[in-house]
Amino acid sequence: MIAMMAVGAPTTLVHLSKVDLVIIAFYFLLVLAIGFYLKRFAKTGEDFFLAGREMTAWVAGLAFVSANLGSLELLGWAGSAYQYGILAAHWYWIGAIPAMVFLGVVMMPFYYISKTHSVPGYLQLRYGSEASALSAVTFAIMTILMSGVNMYAMAVVMKVVLGWDINFSIWVSSLTVGIYVAAGGLFSAIFNEVLQFFLIWFGALLIPILGMVETGGWHGMVARIHQNFPGQDFTHMWGPMRSFADNPMGIHWTGIVFGLGAVQAMGYWTTDFLVVQRVLSARDIRSAKMAPIIGSFFKMAVPLIVILPGLLARAVLPMHLFPASGLEAGQHSYNEVLPLMLARYCGPGLLGLGITALVAGFMAGMAGNVSAFATVWTYDIYRPFIRKAAPDQHYVSMGRWCTLIGLIVSIGTAYLVMNFASIMDYVQALFGFFIAPLFGTVLLGMLWKRVTRAAGFWGLLAGTLSSVGMFTLMKLDHHWVSVFALSPRAQGLAQDMYQALWSCVTCVVVTVLVTLLTKPKPDHELKGLVYALTEVVHEEHTRWFHRPVVWGAAALLVLVVLQIIFW
Repeated sequence: MIAMMAVGAPTTLVHLSKVDLVIIAFYFLLVLAIGFYLKRFAKTGEDFFLAGREMTAWVAGLAFVSANLGSLELLGWAGSAYQYGILAAHWYWIGAIPAMVFLGVVMMPFYYISKTHSVPGYLQLRYGSEASALSAVTFAIMTILMSGVNMYAMAVVMKVVLGWDINFSIWVSSLTVGIYVAAGGLFSAIFNEVLQFFLIWFGALLIPILGMVETGGWHGMVARIHQNFPGQDFTHMWGPMRSFADNPMGIHWTGIVFGLGAVQAMGYWTTDFLVVQRVLSARDIRSAKMAPIIGSFFKMAVPLIVILPGLLARAVLPMHLFPASGLEAGQHSYNEVLPLMLARYCGPGLLGLGITALVAGFMAGMAGNVSAFATVWTYDIYRPFIRKAAPDQHYVSMGRWCTLIGLIVSIGTAYLVMNFASIMDYVQALFGFFIAPLFGTVLLGMLWKRVTRAAGFWGLLAGTLSSVGMFTLMKLDHHWVSVFALSPRAQGLAQDMYQALWSCVTCVVVTVLVTLLTKPKPDHELKGLVYALTEVVHEEHTRWFHRPVVWGAAALLVLVVLQIIFW
């Protein structure tokens, strides 16, 4: 039925067998059934938006990682790995693990104790309505734009592999997500994300396994890459970053350590409500602290299915398929690397499993954005500023309606992404606009009780505007790349990292200056919101191997070992 509705494109790399169609159709029916089944458990606002706070640490941890493992990640980072080599793995290791451990050990107690529904909800309690409203509006904009990216990513898979019309792919898949999230809320999103986590792994592992067999293992793949591209080092992570000229990204190690590790990653994993919402669904504070730490171990393995396919493409795909500069007729963008590898290795049955994995990734990313948008709109914009005293059931209904409305609006943004050669360049720029300055505001608010209400708002506004300004200047005049990204060689991702760094610095400087000129809140109003004034629950009577800090240290140790291996 789906195949009959799809409009064929002139170029189709493969054709689905009946077995493939059955696998894909079964998956669509399964996620819809889960959504309608879980609707009976999503009756109150706490159920719909926070899954009743009943998730175990393992379920919340898997959903935490799965919300960041959509088709956007699969397509975008496979393309970036082809473009920049193994440097792209920094976004999964130094750009994720320390931040996830920091979230679990330091920041989750504040989010969980305050019983907030979102990060803007925390800002409401800490700074007041001005900073909260600014954060909620910018976050709502970002989730809509990110939803569009996920839609476009899935449409690329259908277009390249199956030859389906891109418009058809966007509408059918996105409406499926909208129906099951509107029915079951975060309950539905989380249970489907756990299901999708395993589907993604089973399906996406096909490419690296078959690719490593073809190339003769890691050393064989590296030898082929060096033979095909003798001028650049695509297979080492830290060695080529001694200077801007030694790596394909045009970045110095300072950009990765400070721009990515200290700002962009910390900001995303600790303040982006799309992922924090999953941890807030945990059933107790220990589970909330353990969830991101459990997720960090799974996160370290994700480069196997997203980075390795991009490296394998450097070894096995003809170089003429991809542009050296501008995209020409008959060539593919970097976003199409993963579908091309899927078409290369997967036959009947395996192709259906691989396509289902990508569909699952699309569903996970879309569900995360849509459910987060519904929560922020309902609790941080609609309730405080439009209708303050409505029954709880009214807010649940509003959440369901704005889920569908947000979905339709984000379909329009999917068409904006078509103008970008690399999905991840676009995504990391968005994070630089909204996430990097927000991290400075949240962290100062939690750690420094002196920060004032006015300082929170003006610091966040200054950081956001400075980030947008830097991005605009670098796109309009390449001269500004040397100023902000420190080198004219800096490519898109390198520019995004330095843009994030400077925007966070701007936010912090403005926040501190305004704080020194304004009057702080009294201490009794900040209990439960500031580290120095909050009694944080510790695990004194818990065995050492059950304590989050122990497993957090273990995750950091594994991270260090990985950096040494791939230095």
